[in-house]
Amino acid sequence: MADREKIIRFYKGTEGEEIVIKLIDAVEAVNKTRKFRATDFLDPYGCEIAETVVAHYDGISVDFFGGYIGAERQCANFVHEDFMGKPSYNISVVKATWNDKFYRLSHRDVLGALMGLGIKREQIGDLLITLGMVKIICTTKMADFILQNLTQIGSAKVSCELDNLETIAPREERCKEITSTVASLRIDSIAASGFGASRSKMSSMIDAEKLKLNWQTVKSASQMVKQGDIISIRGRGRLEVAEVRGTTKKGRTVVLLKRIFKMGDLFVFFLILFCYFNHRLRPINQIFSCKQYVLG
Repeated sequence: MADREKIIRFYKGTEGEEIVIKLIDAVEAVNKTRKFRATDFLDPYGCEIAETVVAHYDGISVDFFGGYIGAERQCANFVHEDFMGKPSYNISVVKATWNDKFYRLSHRDVLGALMGLGIKREQIGDLLITLGMVKIICTTKMADFILQNLTQIGSAKVSCELDNLETIAPREERCKEITSTVASLRIDSIAASGFGASRSKMSSMIDAEKLKLNWQTVKSASQMVKQGDIISIRGRGRLEVAEVRGTTKKGRTVVLLKRIFKMGDLFVFFLILFCYFNHRLRPINQIFSCKQYVLG
């Protein structure tokens, strides 16, 4: 009980306060049944909390799975050391398709349609969007509901069918190293260097709560970062503060940043080039909507 209250107190007032209580309840249930229990989907921050919680309980381990290798949103599975069976994850995937000649749907469109049906975010994993199709990773219980009720995303009519998780390829990522000198380790300065934008642009994103540090929403542009931190912006990949190398003679800080791209980002880049050099295929004002169309 002492550990329970200590852990909850540590996360009090943060974005993790609600989730940590659910995770502790799950671990304590495993302690009683001496079996296993899988959670709903967690973001990377939630997965970190799950590892913190399980470290306070002897005889219990935790594994993660999000439906495919490299999934960002994953379910935690707490397993007691006395359990000799094979823990299971109740994860399914629904494939929704639409006419890609007339509609360009984004991640926001798909997620909004699902939320509009009353589905909770934790019941949905990654949304894998390609041309005219999205693969919705979800809990098995929610898959049946989606099949019966998801008939439209935005203004596009969609048809849904149950798909196989084995058809999802592992997520591939590419990394670009960036060496930069910055005035300080403020997050607006580091993010501007890594994402190739101005500090004012980063400040605007922080004000709009679009920028995250270690998967928690950044509240202030003056927040400091440290080596090993992860900065992320939806649709623009992630940025790792790989190394802080010291200061220059002028007092500026030298940092090594790693810009991590999903392979889909690279696909979009070449798609835009293709559209540009074959502009007869699309009006010019549609060329730069290709990114949203593909990635969401």
